[in-house]
Amino acid sequence: MADYGLKNRVALITGANNPQGIGAATALAFGREGAKVALVYKKIFRPFDETKTDRNGADRYYQANAGNVDKVENRLSAINADYLILEGDISEEKGVEKIYAAVLERFGKVDILVNNAAIDDENGFDTVEKITRDVIDATFAVNVRGSLLMTRELIKRRDDYGRVINISTDAAQIFAGQITYGASKAALEALTRSVALEAAKYGITVNCVAPGPTQTGWIDADLEKAVLPIIPMGKLIQPEDIADTILFLASERARMLTGQVIKVSGGHAL
Repeated sequence: MADYGLKNRVALITGANNPQGIGAATALAFGREGAKVALVYKKIFRPFDETKTDRNGADRYYQANAGNVDKVENRLSAINADYLILEGDISEEKGVEKIYAAVLERFGKVDILVNNAAIDDENGFDTVEKITRDVIDATFAVNVRGSLLMTRELIKRRDDYGRVINISTDAAQIFAGQITYGASKAALEALTRSVALEAAKYGITVNCVAPGPTQTGWIDADLEKAVLPIIPMGKLIQPEDIADTILFLASERARMLTGQVIKVSGGHAL
């Protein structure tokens, strides 16, 4: 296994309560490297059919996002990781301040920030004809404002090392059917480049990972059959594929790599 030089680094990861999600996979990847891990989550309640949560699909995904971090915590404990779990709201300044205060009290610093938390609308209102102000405001509050506030706080409280990794989507530039979600991620990619230029003088790198169709529990068998033909490499992306890229970007090996958007998509949406 590659040594990324992350032992005793402190990684703060948002959006971590889905045990099949990118946040959970990233936390475990950092834990295995000997990094200290702080996980932030917020419960998002959407109706789901509990009888269908034994298999991949919307119901399993909604159940996971409505829950806490118990399953992820069990996995971190199993590898003897040093971790902290926080329930918080990144869309509000006070919430961000509380998150950083708790992490600094426990670990003394934050070296790496992974802006993974995001929300979207699953009720069919994220099209140009159906969009509502509430959907626009809620989506941008987390995906853009929250990520930017978390990044600002890392820069304000910087130590001797700084890495910011934002999580976008490979279809951010053209996302018909989810226009607000796509637009929020396109904004996050623009912020990645702009903040990278401002943070460079502090030795802080800012990069973005844009996953393709990733099996985080939401892709059911029918959707997988529909999606596979448009992924040139012929298989779904796994959360671990994203986590591996994040590890590299967080490491000293990526010290001169900043302001980049890296698609981990198997060739999808190039």
